[in-house]
Amino acid sequence: MSDLSEQGVGKPVRRKEDFRFITGNGHYTDDISRPHQTHGYFLRSPHAHAKIRSIDTKAALAAPGVLAIFTGKDIAADKLGGLICGWTVHSKDGSAMKVGPHPVLALDTVRYVGDHVALVVAETHEEAKSAAELIEVDYEELPAIVSLANCEKPGAPQVHPEAPHNICFEWELGNKAETEAAFARATKVVKIDLVNNRLIPNAMEPRAAIGEYDKGTGGYTLHTTSQNPHVARLVLSAFVGVAPEHKLRVIAPDVGGGFGSKIFIYAEETACVWAAAKVGRPIKWTAERSESFMSDAHGRDHLSHAELALDANGKILGLRVKTIANLGAYLSTFSAAVPTYLYGTLLSGQYDIPAIYVEVDGVYTHTAPVDAYRGAGRPEATFLIERIVETAARETGLDPAEFRRRNFIRAFPHQTPVIMNYDAGNYDASLDKAMEIADVKGFAVRKAEAARRGKLRGLGYSTYIEACGIAPSAAVGSLGAGVGLWESAEVRVNPTGNVEVLTGSHSHGQGHETTFAQLVSSRLGIPIDQIEIVHGDTDKVQFGMGTYGSRSGAVGMSAIVKALDKVEAKAKKIAAHLMEAAVEDVVFQEGRFTVQGTDKSLAWAEVTLAAYTAHGFPSSEIEPGLKETSFYDPSNFTFPAGCHICEVEIDPETGVLDIANFVAVDDFGTIINPMIVEGQVHGGIAQGVGQALLELGVYDNDSGQLVTGSFMDYCMPRADNVPSFRLGFTKTECPSNPLGMKGCGEAGAIASPPAIINAITDALGIRDIEMPATPARIWKAIQSSRPRAAAE
Repeated sequence: MSDLSEQGVGKPVRRKEDFRFITGNGHYTDDISRPHQTHGYFLRSPHAHAKIRSIDTKAALAAPGVLAIFTGKDIAADKLGGLICGWTVHSKDGSAMKVGPHPVLALDTVRYVGDHVALVVAETHEEAKSAAELIEVDYEELPAIVSLANCEKPGAPQVHPEAPHNICFEWELGNKAETEAAFARATKVVKIDLVNNRLIPNAMEPRAAIGEYDKGTGGYTLHTTSQNPHVARLVLSAFVGVAPEHKLRVIAPDVGGGFGSKIFIYAEETACVWAAAKVGRPIKWTAERSESFMSDAHGRDHLSHAELALDANGKILGLRVKTIANLGAYLSTFSAAVPTYLYGTLLSGQYDIPAIYVEVDGVYTHTAPVDAYRGAGRPEATFLIERIVETAARETGLDPAEFRRRNFIRAFPHQTPVIMNYDAGNYDASLDKAMEIADVKGFAVRKAEAARRGKLRGLGYSTYIEACGIAPSAAVGSLGAGVGLWESAEVRVNPTGNVEVLTGSHSHGQGHETTFAQLVSSRLGIPIDQIEIVHGDTDKVQFGMGTYGSRSGAVGMSAIVKALDKVEAKAKKIAAHLMEAAVEDVVFQEGRFTVQGTDKSLAWAEVTLAAYTAHGFPSSEIEPGLKETSFYDPSNFTFPAGCHICEVEIDPETGVLDIANFVAVDDFGTIINPMIVEGQVHGGIAQGVGQALLELGVYDNDSGQLVTGSFMDYCMPRADNVPSFRLGFTKTECPSNPLGMKGCGEAGAIASPPAIINAITDALGIRDIEMPATPARIWKAIQSSRPRAAAE
């Protein structure tokens, strides 16, 4: 690709990295084999709650190929710490959240089916797995609680003695008195109870780890499927105590999808890298899919009651919300933030709501830990506000689009009652464009035609907003974050003019190797095949915060811009000396340095070579070389927004649903590569379809067993479940970063579930239906709404 005009910012460049992926030449953790490598297998608890009376490993140790078996007592003897939560939340009474210990391997109690009991290390995976079956664990089974509705009740089984009534925190946000006053003035109050169903992430690549110890240097290396390798190194060194930070290298090579579930620091990689020093050989572990179902952090799982106060003209006066959020058996790395500061702060949606008050009880249950999953709090907030807004429109007799327009925010910046300060947006534009593409005016005709065929048609809206690029660090620190949320970049220009960009962001499907290179190409005027993007290795890349929350563009690329600014400034100084001109007279454009008003010019590669020969400028004034770094901390979140419209057709005799039309119009600010952005939206909508129609993580209320522990019982969206999408874009640039970007990775998963459920309830003429709206649930809702026969 040589035409620079077709590979810069705004162009739909095909992804550079895809060739190696689709030809089987990717380098995933499981593709890696280290010399003298062994294999690890984890014995997991078959019980949701039990005391461990004893663990007998004699028979297993004698099994063929077994090298070692480790239990929680071995880790405790080495004085390793447990796994941590990196965000501290306080209850409304000011007390800190109640944190139960999270050992790497269970010590005396297991707290969910799949909890880690022992690590078996053997020559092969099969030998380790077979030996694990020979371990005899004497369990004293205890009552378990998996029900959100019952976990806080008196007499419910306790998950942690540190958290009475299983309450980790009772959090609040907003002004309660002002909200109560708003409700007192209301002419109408709309109420709704909602379930946000539990989801189980299923990235294409299961989690994996290889722990390695070098006795000669005392250094450890961990290859792992991580979205943020530097944070993993920090936690493993500073909090767990595996090794000093400078003695631990974490490498996250190609990662086959994450969706949040690979942000966190898990027991498996911790145990493998620690045990490698004990065994004296590398230890490799790759999750079987059944292990992933049990032990990967799950997502969502809320019970909520919401009330909306309206005046006589359909203007929203106030919103109050009470949510019970499932945290699972242990706090995961960022789990405390998800149902609080990533949820409650977005409950204003796109609407000018004067008063909001939200209460969230974060509770423990005997289930797998729950943490961020694509969208992380924002999908839960959007689902709640868009469901109650849709319900309010219907109860007041207003068209859903008109009701939204009456309440849209139109003046920016806009301070919400729940922390967020929206910096820019145009919500009418996205609604108008979505309605045009969806042909809302023609819906009545299509509905009537469907009725003639015996089908039901419904139309659903979702006008969403989300917050991405969480920042600035000082602000999130004041809210309880244990880390800063800036990003780093280093731009290395080689003597021949090609460029290496080392980024603290991490790619696990987002296309960074292409989009980041497009940005550099546009700035420096060089082809993208002369630009290499390096990430995922803590020994190569300076400390960075990784990728999650749609932050790679707005934060990660902004850090690159800042480093490029420094590179250009230094290169101009060198060029000025070479051309005997004042630096302020030098212009850099399309890969050439030119002295204004003259015919003097130098190509990019001429200046980069001169930077390293250092012959043409005084090195006492300008250091040789051309390499710059940046740490970028944004001044505000970014706020992507838009409108999704879903049209469904339902067969009333079977409950089978067809998404007849799905339109998504999004405002992502500046778009670097529209083809990649469209792919991100497509993928997000597919996951939203999964949540709305198919996916549900279920635990048995009596035994605590995971009922949906395989693809036989947990239904993922397939090709025939996903419609053809029609996409559109509007644009308001984000003023808080140099590129005007907002983030696009999570919007589809955030906006689509309420649009789909609103369409279903519109078609059926009912108030609510729980997700997933399976054919069985839809059919049952139809039967329940039909009048009973007179004979009955």
